[in-house]
Amino acid sequence: MILQLSELAKQYPSVNGANAVNVFSGINLEITEGETVAILGQSGCGKSTLLSLIAGLDHPSTGFVKLKERDLGTMAESQLAKYRAQHIGIVFQQFHLMPHLTALENVSLPLELVRDPEAVAKAGPVLDELGLSDRKDHYPNHLSGGECQRAAIARALVVKPAILLADEPTGNLDERTGAQLADMLFELVDSINMTMLLVTHNQALADRCNRQLILRDGGLSNDLD
Repeated sequence: MILQLSELAKQYPSVNGANAVNVFSGINLEITEGETVAILGQSGCGKSTLLSLIAGLDHPSTGFVKLKERDLGTMAESQLAKYRAQHIGIVFQQFHLMPHLTALENVSLPLELVRDPEAVAKAGPVLDELGLSDRKDHYPNHLSGGECQRAAIARALVVKPAILLADEPTGNLDERTGAQLADMLFELVDSINMTMLLVTHNQALADRCNRQLILRDGGLSNDLD
């Protein structure tokens, strides 16, 4: 078991006397090694919030997240940051590349943060796999949207994480570029038997995963109808 969510709930406190906002509650999920799982849902249903909880970037109101049998909620912030850097790869819709760093430096960054002396040597081949061998020394503002997202995927995978979390990875790209990137992402994930949790509103993208779930009305369901 790579990932386990148990009775996970997230509420935001009331403001100026208004009722508290209940994003979701009673979320239970188990993901095994090598499995690809898509979570579908309309915009605003809480998909990105759920991913943030799984990544340890936010804290649940109740329930717990376990990654590789470790309860993220029991860790101090410094422990959690280190554990996340070593075991979780995250791909965002907006790329979040450092503008003052080259593609190679961006991909090397997660390894630099854990003081890997071979950070640059390990980052280069991952960029090669994603077709960016001739773009390593380019800054993000000199890369296309698709190239930026490929660099972001390389950055997420360079640490060889236990799980890849992808938040609408093609949502900021045109249809053709998004389809090409999806092909590349799934081929790479399949080739290394990577566990991936993908959140999206794109049914075609979700269809490529082993399993599909839907987040709606505050709960997670197998019923896609």
